[in-house]
Parts: sequence; C-alpha cells; structure tokens
Amino acid sequence: MHIPIKITPVPQLPPETTKSSQKLLLSPQGADVILGNIIEQQQLVLPIAPSPTVMFGPRGACLLSKTGPLWVSDTGHHRLLGWQNLPTTDNQPADWVIGQPDFYHEGQNAKGTPGKATFSVPTGICACEKGLAVADAWNHRVLIWNNLPEDSNVPADLVLGQGNFIDNEPNRRSQVASANTMHWPYGIFYHQGRLFVADTGNRRVLIWHQLPTENGQPADLVLGQPDMISRNENGGSSPTAASMRWCHDITFWGENLVVADAGNHRVMIWQGMPTENNTPCAVVLGQKNFDCVEMNQGVYFPSASSLSMPYGVGVADDWLVVADTANSRLLGWRKPELILSLQGAVADALALPAAGIAGQINYQNKGENRNFGLPKRDSLNWCYGIKTCGTTAVVADSGNNRILLWQFNYGD
Repeated sequence: MHIPIKITPVPQLPPETTKSSQKLLLSPQGADVILGNIIEQQQLVLPIAPSPTVMFGPRGACLLSKTGPLWVSDTGHHRLLGWQNLPTTDNQPADWVIGQPDFYHEGQNAKGTPGKATFSVPTGICACEKGLAVADAWNHRVLIWNNLPEDSNVPADLVLGQGNFIDNEPNRRSQVASANTMHWPYGIFYHQGRLFVADTGNRRVLIWHQLPTENGQPADLVLGQPDMISRNENGGSSPTAASMRWCHDITFWGENLVVADAGNHRVMIWQGMPTENNTPCAVVLGQKNFDCVEMNQGVYFPSASSLSMPYGVGVADDWLVVADTANSRLLGWRKPELILSLQGAVADALALPAAGIAGQINYQNKGENRNFGLPKRDSLNWCYGIKTCGTTAVVADSGNNRILLWQFNYGD
C-alpha cells in the first residue's frame, strides 16, 4: 500500500526581504587582514594541521593596542598564538606560541598533564592591568599572566578555578559549585579593576572586585545563580531576568554590564554594575521579554531583533556589537537605543532592532558564508568572538578557522 509522505519545505524568503537597506557595521571591502586559512576558489578544503599560520576553530582574540601585540586563542589546537605587532598582511605567521612545544604540535595540555603553560580548549582572552588572562575552558580554570608574554611558552603566574596548576577537574570533583571552582569557563573580561568570568557550565558569571593575587582565590559576587553553590540551568526553573543558561562572553557598554547568554538566545544588560548576588538584568536583546528564550524568537528566519546562540559581545565607540553565532553574522546596537530602553520598568523590554549588520546581506539571512559557499573577506561562519581596539574589529571567525581584522564603518 502506498502511503503518501508529506514534506514540509524550507520556508522561502519573500522577494522584498533580499534588499539590503540596513547600515553596514563594518567596511564593505571586508577584512583588511585575514589570519588563518585562506581558501581559494579552486580549493574545497585546506588541512588544519598546526603551523605558524594555520588555526583550528579560534574562539577568542585580543588586540592589546592599535599597533599590537595580538593574542589569539587557537582553540582547536589548544594553544595561544601571538603576534608582536599588528599583522598587516594576510596569513602572516605568528611570532609566539604558548601551550605547545612549537608551532607544529597540538593536543590537549600538549598531550601531557596540565601545567603553567598548557591549555585544553582555550577560549576567552583579555588584557588585565599589565598582563593577560585566558579562560582555559576544559581545564576548568583561568590562567593569568602578571605581564604580557613576550616570548613562547611563558608560564602563567596565577590560576583561578583550581588550587594549583596541575589539577583540572570540574568544580574540583564536587557535585556542587563554590566561589573558587569553575566548570567550562568560556569567557573572561577585565574592567576598572574587576575581573569577570563566564563560568558557563555552572550557568553563572563570577566577579572578583579586585584582580586576584592568590591561586584559587574565591570570587566575591555571582550572577545567574542565587548563591555560590547552585549551578542549575536557569536557576532550576523558568527563565527570568536573573537566570542564565549558557553564558559565554562579557563586556561593558558605557557603565552597563553586558553578558551574552547564548543558551537563552539573548544578550543581558544591567544598568550599571550589579552589587548583589543574582541581581536581575534591566533589559535583554534578542527576545521580546525575560520569559521568552526561543532561537530567533521561534521563527525560522532571523530578524533585526532576534538572535541564535550569541556567543560574543564587544563595544566600539557607542556601538554594542554581538556575535550572533548560529546566524553567522554580527549585529550592532547604538547606545542611545539602550538608554531609551532602560527608562521605565525593569520588567519586560521591547525587542529592540539592531542598527547595523555584518556578515549577511540583510537581517533575514543566516547561512554560513551567506550562501553556504566559500569564505569571503566579508562573510562569516559561526563567528564566536568579537573584540575591538580603536576602529579595528577583531573577529574570531571560528567556522572558517580564521581571525579577521576588519575596520568599523562609522558614521550615519
């Protein structure tokens, strides 16, 4: 007996949505410099064996000044790559490596045991005072250098999340979290003396009011959980203005704390700096209210106000820039819109549309490299990280195994 099969086609965009009327957030010429794999038209794929020029799924990068140095978390190769000066040419080789014996080896903890200069899935990276901090996610720790490394395999000075540089168990083998443990910390940020860590697997953000000075030093404040020992997704209940599901990155937009809550497909914004545990945020971007957490607001195609797994956040001038990872695009919101949204009740907020875009030709597209083609200078494929320095956006274009140095397109 023949049984008809009903096939639901993928929705098609109406013709008018293919027109590009939004502001281009970054230069229409695309990235000035591409570091990592550069696939030519005649190539389908390139090997990702480690070298001074080849990366594998980089998830974070940090440009320390307009002229360098630049440090990159080459996540899939379990190492950091460093350029002494701002790279000026495509595929420019790195000057330094930390985490592997040389540029041509890979493996978690250099295929050995954890140490002061090894990594297992390094992700977030940032400057902190005169030094550098790295979220060493699968070692469940953060490594801190008191001074910027200026050579290969400089050992870290401090470790957080673990009591020493050898241990690497999540939450120090406990079934509960604590103020001095971590589980998959993916994001890190330093701002005005405070250190912020997205302790992703514990569904929380940890805050130290001063830069820690001792190994395993406990955090002072927690967001996303009611206390330091809880670690349930969304606090063990329905989503709220205080809860998190998969927090991944942190920044400050003016004086306002911003956290990318990728698992709830939203960006959380606090008005000012929270001072109490589990402080609720004032507004979210990507959702219509604090209760809604569906990908792209439950619609197949994205829009100017929806998000799908936003893993990264950065700030440039008065722009908040969000790495809308699963939509393979960057979205930008202007600061005046945030100010308006914070006037009034701290309950539900309007789903504010973005004011700029990069990586896609319009707000409704979401395909990797726009049309699932080869990477272009102005396309993205699961971009995990966005940080800025001056007018330069440093984009961790993870799915394309590359870092983009791309200029902002300021102006109205």
